[in-house]
Amino acid sequence: MHGKTLKTLLGGAVLMAVLLLAGLAAPQWLLFTATKAIGYGIVALGIVVLMRGGVVSFGQGMVYCAGAYAAGLIAANWGLTDALLLLCIGGVTGIVIGGVVGPLIARYRGIFFAMLTVALSMVLYGVLVKMNQIGGSDGFNVPEPTFFGWLPNRDSADLALYFTAIIVAGVTAMICRVYFDSMAGLMSRAVRENELRVEYLGTSVHRTMVLNFVVAAGFGGVGGALNGMALGHVDPLFSFWTTSGEFVFVAILAGPYSVAAVFVASIILELVRSFSNLYFPETWQLVLGAFLLAVILFLPEGIGSLWAKGRIIAPRTPRDDVTRSRAAEDRSAGGSRVVTATRAARPTAKEPQA
Repeated sequence: MHGKTLKTLLGGAVLMAVLLLAGLAAPQWLLFTATKAIGYGIVALGIVVLMRGGVVSFGQGMVYCAGAYAAGLIAANWGLTDALLLLCIGGVTGIVIGGVVGPLIARYRGIFFAMLTVALSMVLYGVLVKMNQIGGSDGFNVPEPTFFGWLPNRDSADLALYFTAIIVAGVTAMICRVYFDSMAGLMSRAVRENELRVEYLGTSVHRTMVLNFVVAAGFGGVGGALNGMALGHVDPLFSFWTTSGEFVFVAILAGPYSVAAVFVASIILELVRSFSNLYFPETWQLVLGAFLLAVILFLPEGIGSLWAKGRIIAPRTPRDDVTRSRAAEDRSAGGSRVVTATRAARPTAKEPQA
């Protein structure tokens, strides 16, 4: 494992411990808000995975809703209410959907990719609205989750779910960091820059994009299951296009360079929305929009650019390509100094020879 990656993972473990201790002193409303924001952050982390490959999904509500419905229906009908088990069910559901849908849409880019994901998400929304057997447009209630057989009371339920959310967020963040620093994750950045060169290197661009989509779908399913348990209710709006838009907002605010920035952006956005809705109930959308515009204007590379500048690779210019090709020619000719001197002494077509 790379030294910088190991250092990042150790720092993430320390941060997890600090957040777990902070939850003991946090008020009840903050625990619920943080848990919901963490769920949104996990889904947005999947969008960041796709962004590193050069595409953006505007339909992550599809896997978010599928994970929530799968976990909620199993809890309600089969009596399996363990929180970690339901989170795994949500994640597996997202991975299965990603494995089926990913190969079909991984060949598209740009607006076509975005619109296809929105269409799939809205198809799921329309199907769930018509299915009265599972609540139709009203959805259904999710039973209270248990934790290794322990059913907490009303006062400690939010704290227990917050602890679970912190642990799950830490694990997903570490997995994502390792994936970003792996060969497959670095190849995603190469795909974003130049797909043709990646194919010349012998790597399948389609396989890389499918893998990114499956990872993002798994994260979406975990986030859906977590927020389904936190809210205690699941409905088709989980798959609506506005829900997917909120995930994109979080990913844009965070930027593609830092994993921790995704959760920071999600919590900030949730707090701004909550307080603006409390103090400006008639114009809270205006306050939220102004906040988003301010962040995009002053931090165009996202909140993560405040501390992740070292991970940002400057874009290569055509002049850099020319310089590198000339240096390669010099080395192949037997030394840059000798070749440079030879070129300088060689007469050109425009220079008269003595």
